[in-house]
This record gives sequence, C-alpha cells and structure tokens, in this order.
Amino acid sequence: QKQLVESGGGLVQPGGSLRLSCAASETLYAVHIMGWYRQVPGKERELVAQIKSDGLTNYVDSVKGRFTISRDNAKNALYLQMNSLRPEDTGAYFCHVDPTGWGAWKFGSWGEGTQVTVSS
Repeated sequence: QKQLVESGGGLVQPGGSLRLSCAASETLYAVHIMGWYRQVPGKERELVAQIKSDGLTNYVDSVKGRFTISRDNAKNALYLQMNSLRPEDTGAYFCHVDPTGWGAWKFGSWGEGTQVTVSS
C-alpha cells in the first residue's frame, strides 16, 4: 500500500526553525507535483508549498522567503525547511502527491500529518 509518512514536527519558539520530512513507500520519479499543506482546526487545508518534477516551486505568500520545499527522488522523500517561524505557521502539515493518472501514484496520496506548534 502506498504510504506517505511525515516527520519533523514539534513545538518551537517564534523565530525558530524546523525541517519536515515526508518518506514515500514508492518511487517518486514519476510524480510531477508534490506539496505540503497546512490545516488548522475549523479551517480548510491550504497549500503551503509545491514543487514540480522540473524543480519549479510555488509558495503561499505568507511563507515566501522563510520556507523552502525540496525533493529527493533517489530517497523517495519530500522536505520542507521552515525558518523564522511565526505563531500563525502553527498547524498540522500534510505531505501530498498529486495524481499521476498511472502507476503507483495513479490516484495521488496524503500523509497522516505532523503537528507544528509555534509558541513561546
């Protein structure tokens, strides 16, 4: 069964850093788009950062210049480096693979999420 497992979340003070990792159970070479989403209670899940197979990245305005998304296909992994964290960055962060339409990730997948809490 295809799986995405996030790790690296935790409690951090404002201004601190965290690095989220997402480990995939299947190769990511055929995946065109991967991303990190954030969800807080009572709100819809929102896209935080996205990366395409050609390396092109996209970020929500609130994290530009502070977060960096990267992927390592050889390690079947996706990362999110989060610097200068703010309380409003708090939430559950989910790894996502966009549907490829064929193969292991035909229908895409979501991880179970990892909690990030930014508080003093």
